[in-house]
Amino acid sequence: MGKPDTDRTLGLGIDAGGTETRWALAEPAGEIVAEGTVAGLSALMMARPAGRELVHSTFSQLAKDVLDAGKPVRVCAGLTGFGGDGNVLLDWLSTLLAVRLDAITLCNDIEVAYLDAFEPGQGYLVYAGTGSIAAFIDEQGEFHRAGGRGVMLDDAGGGFWIAREAMRRIWRGEDEQPGAWEDSPMAHAVFDHVGGSDWTFSRNFMYTQERGDIGKLALAVAMSAGADPAARHILLQAGRELARLALALVTRFGERPIALSGRAAELHPLIFEAMRADLPPGFHLQKHTARPHHAAARMAARPRN
Repeated sequence: MGKPDTDRTLGLGIDAGGTETRWALAEPAGEIVAEGTVAGLSALMMARPAGRELVHSTFSQLAKDVLDAGKPVRVCAGLTGFGGDGNVLLDWLSTLLAVRLDAITLCNDIEVAYLDAFEPGQGYLVYAGTGSIAAFIDEQGEFHRAGGRGVMLDDAGGGFWIAREAMRRIWRGEDEQPGAWEDSPMAHAVFDHVGGSDWTFSRNFMYTQERGDIGKLALAVAMSAGADPAARHILLQAGRELARLALALVTRFGERPIALSGRAAELHPLIFEAMRADLPPGFHLQKHTARPHHAAARMAARPRN
């Protein structure tokens, strides 16, 4: 990498999700001048010492990569699981990036993702990553949501949910007919991912990995959908669950365009097709390739009056 950019006023945007954390540097005019990725993280990890160490380590790597590319003067960071208590996170980012505390904005990652897709009041964003949520920011800037309650409660249609549904189906089949997995392309793909067909591999994977790593198992489900009806059923159900989130906001705020975004939403065309089929005829549904780290960077770089 060349010499860091220190001559321009740059804004840093961060989009921290369970699977990966993306960052971008933008100029005031909106041009993205650098971007990269580091490990995934969640604000919920701050609840335990080991999680705090991982978050700090990830921020440290991010800061190193960013400062190799340029020196930001303002930061806008969207973090999954963020609920408003961000003093420690602010201190870390301020110290690691050498940016003033009052030049750093923290929010939930879905708020940044929404503004990447719509202007306030314009539409509804359904985001399926490791988890799932539907979001609406109204004309007054107030944030409204459906879902996004976390993988322990729901988050149906997200990557973690897809992975859990696949594991549940496979092991229920084994309860009823030991060895049935050998005839299942989905089970082969899942067991290849976790390391083996013995229960200990599945148990260790599901109960020791971070939620973002578990969500990546959804890739194995999607890859087997062409050969396994069980995988197709899970993906179709994921699309129906995402449609339910959109309709919850439609019921509350009226009909508006709907955008589907997120890595889990892009796993397989069946997800979008099932969502489309479960929405009333005439509803405007579109796919949106999410670049919330770009949107956050542009917000951070925007000149302030």
